[in-house]
Amino acid sequence: MESISKKLSKEEKLEIELTRLKEISFYENKYEGKIVAGIDEAGRGPLAGCVVAACVVLDPKCEILYLNDSKKLSEKKRIELFDEIKEKALSYGIGIVSEKLIDKINILNASKRAMALAYEKCNKNLVDKYNKKIDCILIDAVHLDIDNVIQEDIIKGDSKSKSIAAASILAKVTRDNICYKDYEVKYPNYGFAKHKGYGTKEHMANIKKYGPCEIHRKTFLHI
Repeated sequence: MESISKKLSKEEKLEIELTRLKEISFYENKYEGKIVAGIDEAGRGPLAGCVVAACVVLDPKCEILYLNDSKKLSEKKRIELFDEIKEKALSYGIGIVSEKLIDKINILNASKRAMALAYEKCNKNLVDKYNKKIDCILIDAVHLDIDNVIQEDIIKGDSKSKSIAAASILAKVTRDNICYKDYEVKYPNYGFAKHKGYGTKEHMANIKKYGPCEIHRKTFLHI
């Protein structure tokens, strides 16, 4: 028996997607008339490498189909949306904090630092392009030390806010590209292109065989 989704017409599938996008625009619409930015990060959990954050301001009228939490999308779809988000966003910024700073100030503070950097770049781009500043930040259960900006913490915000979802995709794809183009090339024995630094069985076996490399987080490996 064919699944229900296969029986739906293209028009019906599109209508369902447009309804979902309307639902995840709730928080952006809540602050109608203000410039709203979504912030999210990628790379808190890995044993190696940087943490990356993104800040994104979308035009309220902007329509990006299938925008969602990066973890719910295939890699192919994330890459497609990565380019579309950068093209359609009013502004975006990327913040990167190294594994060395993660070891020094801990992963929570490093994630906040990356988010603050992303916000600063996004806000500067917005000022340069439109002479306007971010009024409100939507963020997933983290509070940043930024003055004169409304902040709303949203649990699992990358599934509930289109701006946070867009930020999650930019952060994830940016970090994945670092793993592919930098870490895998410099440290080919560890398989960073496959596991992105997470503690998989293969990764742990390679650490045991070759020892930690320069980008391994010492505080995560307890060394």
